Amino acid sequence: MNIGEKCVVAFHYKLTNGDGEELDSSGGQDPLKYLHGAGNIVPGLEKALAGKSAGDKLKVEVPPEEGYGRVNPQLVQKVPRSAFEGAPEIKPGMRFQAQGNEGQAQFITVKEISGDEITVDGNHPLAGQVLHFDVTIEDVREASEEELAHGHAH
Repeated sequence: MNIGEKCVVAFHYKLTNGDGEELDSSGGQDPLKYLHGAGNIVPGLEKALAGKSAGDKLKVEVPPEEGYGRVNPQLVQKVPRSAFEGAPEIKPGMRFQAQGNEGQAQFITVKEISGDEITVDGNHPLAGQVLHFDVTIEDVREASEEELAHGHAH
């Protein structure tokens, strides 16, 4: 069976950046499963997997526009330390969940601390990066009605 709409795909992957540093991997775990066409994985990888089948191995380069997007400078902001009320200690690199402008959950990363001012970044940590995937497709099957209704693989 080839990967297409309404298929559940199980695959192993290794994700590296442009310098070859490993950023993530399914090694030592069950394969990642997703419902093709439901937007469960980055668009560039989903496009590259379309039409493939179990046993296929491929290398996929995903540009930022088809991965986690370009870095949006408007998502880097300075906020008062008081915005972190209740957090015992704040250090660069820490991640917090905040509320976006429209009430949605948004993750932010602390970039810099200067006195009572904290610079935070709401961009995804992989925004602006070209993603390099090594993929092995383990299984492709039809999605169940329940999976289609829920929009993700079970």
